[in-house]
Amino acid sequence: MSGDLKETVRQKYGEAALRAQAGTKTGCCGTSCGCGDTKVDGGFSDPITRDLYDSVTTSTLPEQAVLASLGCGNPTALAELAAGEVVLDLGSGGGIDVLLSARRVGPTGKAYGLDMTDEMLALARKNAAEAGATNVEFLRGDIESIPLPSESVDVIISNCVINLSGDKRKVLREAFRVLKPGGRFAVSDVVVRGEIPADVRRSMELWVGCVAGALEEREFETLLREVGFEDPSLEPTRVYEPEDARSFLEEAGLDVDTMSAAVEGRILSAFVRARKPASVEAPTGSSSGEETCCGPSCCS
Repeated sequence: MSGDLKETVRQKYGEAALRAQAGTKTGCCGTSCGCGDTKVDGGFSDPITRDLYDSVTTSTLPEQAVLASLGCGNPTALAELAAGEVVLDLGSGGGIDVLLSARRVGPTGKAYGLDMTDEMLALARKNAAEAGATNVEFLRGDIESIPLPSESVDVIISNCVINLSGDKRKVLREAFRVLKPGGRFAVSDVVVRGEIPADVRRSMELWVGCVAGALEEREFETLLREVGFEDPSLEPTRVYEPEDARSFLEEAGLDVDTMSAAVEGRILSAFVRARKPASVEAPTGSSSGEETCCGPSCCS
């Protein structure tokens, strides 16, 4: 992730953590990371983050974990986690998916959360303590350079975070590296179907809002194969309508009528699956051991 983009993302998601601590639900679909902000008892209209978890699920979690949720899906409901597995959530935010994963893998398993934002990490640790979760650990770091040993994780999940990275190939290489042979990649993310206007791609505000940095769906599958994964697939979970796109575009000051027609049916959230082969040789250019971290300082 480039320096400017990383700092923008860090700032906006840090603000989102502070809003959650203040009892405000927030979205990251625009310039302030707060379009559609509302108090807990109000209506929340962010089309990406709304209605991802059922009321039974959210009622059993710390309130601030729910308020800090900025995802576009519910990967824990689709990842088929099993007791005793080790799970890693890339870009774990306030910890909602880590806490849900920890329940599914049970006391013999473990759920890691990785985030680069200090405010989110502090909030996540507070939420874990409030939930009484003892099989969780939150790590500070970048998803392009995961601070875990090679072949140490059974399942990688993520919720609308990979699209924020400026180097998605490196993210996927690192995911491949830390997964055990036969390990599963099971993430929710915003993807693009076909082409979207260059003005949208250039908008930093929309990048932070999970739109401008989204991979084209076939490109996502291709990148997964290139770093070594097998059987990649994308399952659309929500297609955003023109009026949903309108809110993104207005926030960025773009021509709404022109742009909303241009992105109709092209922006969607999807569940992305792939598997690390049970027996693998490291792909050319990828990390092959703990000593080669594939981070900015040691891998191109």
